[in-house]
Amino acid sequence: MKFASAIRAAALCTAVALLPATTAGLAQVEGRASPEFARLFATYQRIKASYVEPVEDEVLIRGAIDGMLSALDPHSAYIDGAALERLNTMIDGNYQGLGISVQMEDGAVKVVSPFRGSPADQAGIKAGDYITHIDGQLIYGLEIDQAVAQMRGPAGSNIELTIFRPGREDSFEVVVTRGVIELEPVTWSLMEGNVGHIQVNEFSADVGSDVRQGLAELQAQATGRLTGLVLDLRRNPGGSLDEAVALSDLFLSEGQIVSQRGRHRRDTIFYDAETVYRGDVAEGLPIIVLIDEGSASASEIVAGALQDHNRALVMGERSFGKGSVQTLLPLTRDSALKLTTARYYTPSGRSVQEGGIAPDIRVPQLSDPDAERRQRLALRESDLRGHLINEIGVEDDSLTRDRLDDPRFQLTAAQLEEMGIDDFQLDYAVRTLRRTSGTNIARN
Repeated sequence: MKFASAIRAAALCTAVALLPATTAGLAQVEGRASPEFARLFATYQRIKASYVEPVEDEVLIRGAIDGMLSALDPHSAYIDGAALERLNTMIDGNYQGLGISVQMEDGAVKVVSPFRGSPADQAGIKAGDYITHIDGQLIYGLEIDQAVAQMRGPAGSNIELTIFRPGREDSFEVVVTRGVIELEPVTWSLMEGNVGHIQVNEFSADVGSDVRQGLAELQAQATGRLTGLVLDLRRNPGGSLDEAVALSDLFLSEGQIVSQRGRHRRDTIFYDAETVYRGDVAEGLPIIVLIDEGSASASEIVAGALQDHNRALVMGERSFGKGSVQTLLPLTRDSALKLTTARYYTPSGRSVQEGGIAPDIRVPQLSDPDAERRQRLALRESDLRGHLINEIGVEDDSLTRDRLDDPRFQLTAAQLEEMGIDDFQLDYAVRTLRRTSGTNIARN
């Protein structure tokens, strides 16, 4: 999320503050405005005069704002009160609850991703699940803030969620014990064969420096030199554009990382290597980037940059396809607009919007018995109502090719469990790096 400059924010704040001040103020604006605004004001007057019950101005103005933004795209929104508080809480990095990212889809609460190691993750909740009831009460049709408020609660308390999972015939109940969610943006471990595994869970502050620290510690732990690195961006919904640039710059020594192009010249920005870090901190080290349908936005920037520069091989499933930039524009002390202001493009000029990043090697998550069904019904950017269209155009086969069967991947989840493999995608990436130790495995 990229913040606007103070001047732009102040200008916007002034413009908006003049609109809903009083009915007299609205009348003055209406007299000078276009016929479209006249229709809006006429509707406001009719509701105020004739609705079956009195309606507060605050309700009507908020409804008008929400309506305007919902007509744009799924990622633009008005944020105030509890929603702004929740955003600040996430930035702070800890809260008490389930550790789950959700969004509204046609009135239903849909799981975007459980945070790795969170109570929701440990209870088996998966990306793509729908939460239909909380403690037996139907939550369909609630505002997202209301649903999230019910899921939050003191650590140690239990909550029962009713889950509908695409691909299963019946819904089921899951009891989750709330906990203190300490968000860990970056974790790492040394795998067999001196292969490093760095998991980036979200793009919050200092992700670039955290990955650099993790790489240094992995090199210190290894017996000899590292033979390869798995950069794991699965289930990472994104975050700071600046941190995506910083992470990419760790492994690139020249060229463009990403560009964002907006409606105005001031919104068009090019981000190049060597602006955050000097040189490639892992020069000569083979890298595999793991992505899936939950990898979005900043994750796609990193995967696309390393893929276009042939610095890494991308494995997994096609990513989410969110190729737009949202800017947080303050309106008042406790409200802001999260507005889509630009699209972003990979170094080769590819727009990620709708199509996402296609892996160089598609590797299904065979260790998850529900993975195939969830992949078939996976929600991506192109499925969201009102999403931005990829103006470059995306061929149909690029949107469907990652669903083709591969004869190399035929083991079942039960067979993998017997072999002690609980994460097939990671295991396949590590084995690939061990087999190709000392060679450049990036695509040519």
